[in-house]
Amino acid sequence: MKLKDRVAILTAAAGAGIGQTAARMLARDGARIIVTDIHEERFVQAAQAIRDEYGVETLGIKCDVTNIEDVKNVVEMTLKKFGRIDILLYNAGTNRPSQIADMSDEVWNLVIDTSLKGTFYCTRAVLPVMIEKKQGRIVNITSVAGFRGLGGGHAHYAAAKAGVMAFTRCLAMGAAPYHITANTIAPSFIYNLQVNKISCKDSIELF
Repeated sequence: MKLKDRVAILTAAAGAGIGQTAARMLARDGARIIVTDIHEERFVQAAQAIRDEYGVETLGIKCDVTNIEDVKNVVEMTLKKFGRIDILLYNAGTNRPSQIADMSDEVWNLVIDTSLKGTFYCTRAVLPVMIEKKQGRIVNITSVAGFRGLGGGHAHYAAAKAGVMAFTRCLAMGAAPYHITANTIAPSFIYNLQVNKISCKDSIELF
């Protein structure tokens, strides 16, 4: 159990997708898990399921990643419970397809805020803890759209993901002297995952 006693915060980790699958992989390797999600009924159930299956300490905390106070609360509750933060996996994101000429300010802001501003809020909140301990792993889930763009009304989504990539590169350079790594994972379209049947042999070595 190579991650025994490490503490991992994951955003948008209660749905049947990348976030919850990553949470289960980390739990399988012994990490203590903080499942955050904007949907209260989901994060409570997800945290309990991980706790029951893997026997690791798990917290479920409501978090709107675009809300600074919610993000601060996650960090405060994590430190109160565990006294450390070793891993942040930022998975939150949303998309509301709209052609540029028809796109409202509200739709643009929602997509940019959830992917890009939320990444900044969560990173800023955990970074002082990691700097003090001189260790940490930050992994941001982006998209191939951030590299190559995406048609069909997804300009805001692609822009947000490209922004996260650039932000993470800068973060990696600034955090390296403190033995903190920062990486992105850029998947293509992901179908709903069978989160209870993890087929990966090993956790991602980024952790």
